[in-house]
Amino acid sequence: MSVVTEHLEQRGAPFEVLAHRQAYTSIEEARALGVDADEVLKTPAVRTEPGHVLVVIPASCRLDLQLVREALGDRQARLASEAELARDLGGYQLGALPPLGALLGCGVYVDPAVLDHDLVVFAAGTRTESVRIRTRELLAGQQVTSVPLVRLADWGTDELIRRRRAAHQDLAGDCSPGP
Repeated sequence: MSVVTEHLEQRGAPFEVLAHRQAYTSIEEARALGVDADEVLKTPAVRTEPGHVLVVIPASCRLDLQLVREALGDRQARLASEAELARDLGGYQLGALPPLGALLGCGVYVDPAVLDHDLVVFAAGTRTESVRIRTRELLAGQQVTSVPLVRLADWGTDELIRRRRAAHQDLAGDCSPGP
């Protein structure tokens, strides 16, 4: 049992552990599992002045660092280096950070595209084990901010506003911490 699965069990969240061949990227993880890359999450860590935050996007998307900086209100925010990850978020293989801010002591920012999926898959701290879980269960009990983190060429302003509002309502209604 990994730290990630132990954490999920302690929260009482139903999930499935998926073993697979070694995958160095979230796209390779999707291929190894035979699932659509939109359903696999990648969780890069972003370095900010106070510390790290996790940004969660579908594996099929590319992170827009400018949108991340805007969301954080930090023009100096950048992807964490390998050395910073090893020092500050050790215990997880490179490229296998789970989107569990409570476990890692980080804030979590989620792109609204993640909320489009009932089930998601993410790396469980290693390159050979993933977790499949309902998106609502993954986000429940975490401090999560939903904000666009990927820029899609075909999105118009109205679509961005609609998705941002829908994501905010979804999180506010279903993923707030329990009593």
